[in-house]
Amino acid sequence: MIWKKMIIIGLGAAMLIFPVSEWTSVNSVEAFSNQVIQHGTTGDDVIELQARLQYLGFYNGNIDGVFGWGTYWAVRNFQYEFGLEIDGLVGGEVKNKLTKASKYDKGFVQEQVRRGNDFTYYGGTPKTQQVKQQKPKGNQEPPQKQEPTAVNVPSGYSQNDIQLMANAVYGEARGEPYVGQVAVASVILNRVSSATFPNTVSGVIFEPRAFTAVSDGQIWLQPNETAKEAVMDAINGWDPSGQAIYYFNPNTATSDWIWSRPQIKKIGKHIFCK
Repeated sequence: MIWKKMIIIGLGAAMLIFPVSEWTSVNSVEAFSNQVIQHGTTGDDVIELQARLQYLGFYNGNIDGVFGWGTYWAVRNFQYEFGLEIDGLVGGEVKNKLTKASKYDKGFVQEQVRRGNDFTYYGGTPKTQQVKQQKPKGNQEPPQKQEPTAVNVPSGYSQNDIQLMANAVYGEARGEPYVGQVAVASVILNRVSSATFPNTVSGVIFEPRAFTAVSDGQIWLQPNETAKEAVMDAINGWDPSGQAIYYFNPNTATSDWIWSRPQIKKIGKHIFCK
């Protein structure tokens, strides 16, 4: 009987130290289930995975709950950038990294999926701008077309593209003269147009080892208006880089290969190359 009393007293002390609400939060995680998520998996775990990867800019496909090859490569790129084993499998360690690095509004995301809405979930973009349109069901009237949220945005580039490019320009070249910032934005666009690189803005920016700002986390700094203006000037046709697809700082470059590229010009601290 004495040992039973001791257990009860011990449990009581634990409850005083950790109230029930805190005890629950310590032992449960509001993210994912326990399964290893991999190619071919479907369901809520994949919806959360795709949303979190898109929040960070690694995934630019549809959030549909189907772990296809687009999701697979997004996972691998995330694993590379965060120093994890690159195998395309989403186990406990990958889930923990994703959960700490991103946000996930389960109610919002799953409601858009349920409604069949065309939407995105990039971090830093207001939710009112993420839902592009709703697919009408049955006799339901389609919603009225919303006015664009920005002016002078050429077709083919979304608000998310512009935001990601502004982040990249600010992270890579905020100390450079304005023309140098436009040149960096132009390099991104030139890569999108090149068959050698991914054909999307997010694909180019988050290609492994492509940009220092992605590797060191400066991609997530809040860009200023100058960076955004530089992006718009580049999108609208100004390319001071001379059609460059590479650039580097000769004072910090550690790759011998980059020095072998044909050089076009130097702007600020950056040399732009073909």
